[in-house]
Amino acid sequence: MAYWQWNASGQPQHPHVVVCVHGLSRQGRDFDTLAKALSGSARVVCPDVVGRGESDWLANPEDYQIPLYAADMLALLAQLHGEGPIARLDWVGTSMGGLIGMVLTGQQDLPLPAPVRRLVLNDVGPALPWDALQRIGQYLGAPVRFASEQQAADALWAISSSFGPHTPEQWLALSRPMLRPAPEGGLRLHYDPAIAQPFKALTPELAQQGEALMWQLYEQITAQVLLLRGKDSDLLSPAVAHAMGERGPHARLVEFAGVGHAPTLVAPEQVRVVAEFILGIGAGSQA
Repeated sequence: MAYWQWNASGQPQHPHVVVCVHGLSRQGRDFDTLAKALSGSARVVCPDVVGRGESDWLANPEDYQIPLYAADMLALLAQLHGEGPIARLDWVGTSMGGLIGMVLTGQQDLPLPAPVRRLVLNDVGPALPWDALQRIGQYLGAPVRFASEQQAADALWAISSSFGPHTPEQWLALSRPMLRPAPEGGLRLHYDPAIAQPFKALTPELAQQGEALMWQLYEQITAQVLLLRGKDSDLLSPAVAHAMGERGPHARLVEFAGVGHAPTLVAPEQVRVVAEFILGIGAGSQA
């Protein structure tokens, strides 16, 4: 599993580690802007979940599921802890990355190098609407090839406009790491198309069973939780967001207007909210 690391100035093995984990079809470079903002005060690690980015592809596509991803993260954290002891551990998870974070923080007996202190759940909760899952399934794993970076960026925008306003430069920066040379020429997407197989095998009944388990895990979280939501999101409903504030760790909710699923944490306002929460600065923050 590959990962991108942003070291704090003058202290490569800083004891404060922030792990940022991306969404289902994305990769670790999504967090470049946020990582730069945090790296003055922490060691920021942004993995490419297996099957994505620079990480290896799995031989068995059925293994592309949250339990294996969580196990991989435990192995990564153990390696990082061996390189430089982790004294403070925080987690930023967008969509799938948030689900992985809930699995790790909702089980108190896991061998984490340090308890997760602050958890950012970016536009995701224990309950995922079936309509939103079906929407994602329509494009996930589809065979596509692009003639140029710009054509790819335009195509990615067509399925990702819910991310909210971005300048052309910002969107191209987010799109470039999503591309790889295609064997037949041109460009392809970075991920193994087989990641779609377990996702498309999901049924409403299985989704409901998973929801019950995720609520159980959520209610066992002891970390401080910041819940981010795009006001137009179809993946995190207002009702679920409200329930997350009433149950378990009582997440603090921040919503972003003009954004659906999911905030990219590129806009200055979004970066500021996360940085203040993680670094313990700003009004109302707790050290």
